[in-house]
Amino acid sequence: MATEYTHTREFRGATFRDADLTGATFRECDLSAVRIVASQVSDLRISGFDGEAGTVVVDDVDVTAFVAAELDRRHPERVRLRAVRTADDFRAMWDALESLWSQTIVRAERLPESARHERVDDEWSFAETLRHLVFAADTWAGRMVLGEPEPYHRLGLPPTDFSASDSAELGLDVAAEPSYAEVVALYAASRERVRAVVAALTGDDLEQTRTAALGPGGAPETHSVGDCLRVVMREHCEHRRFAERDLSLLVSGPRARGTGC
Repeated sequence: MATEYTHTREFRGATFRDADLTGATFRECDLSAVRIVASQVSDLRISGFDGEAGTVVVDDVDVTAFVAAELDRRHPERVRLRAVRTADDFRAMWDALESLWSQTIVRAERLPESARHERVDDEWSFAETLRHLVFAADTWAGRMVLGEPEPYHRLGLPPTDFSASDSAELGLDVAAEPSYAEVVALYAASRERVRAVVAALTGDDLEQTRTAALGPGGAPETHSVGDCLRVVMREHCEHRRFAERDLSLLVSGPRARGTGC
């Protein structure tokens, strides 16, 4: 099994010369100012949440703006979310996201149960993605907007950089293996909670601020209600993008997703 390096600064400023990094994975790492020179990069893939991988230059060509524009073309809901300003805008945006996710769920349910729990390239499975969206709503709508002291459902899935102890302190059962039906029911309830928050919004509410710690041991953060809801919606935009990508690979079969021989 390949060695895993976690929470290390060992490679800061390091040079790799004539090294074989085939199949290496860098997850949640700071690769700012990394240079790859005279090296083979066939099938090199870079992904950043919300398309924010940062400035990317390939053979002296800055492709950053092209990538951002292409993501917006493929996923126009990203553009629409950036334009949200009023309470009615938030309501219309959430309606649009619910519709999009309903379509994605229908697509996922054409696959067998096992596929909905299958990871592609070690990314979250479709079921895990829904669990993470529950966690996001619990955090930003439940904890921040509504001020609930214990908003977290035990099946919510936090970001992968959450420690096991932090997850346990929030009452999360990260190792749980719920059925797909359980996950979908949980996600449906989470969507209804966000819908209720958005339905009650007024223009004045959006500028009100909320202060809370977002994780065990974390310093309290202050955000406007509008910004909290934007996070929930951004999570739904971007994780749907990832889910649609992976569903396409699952439909295409094992060779397409790198699990075949």
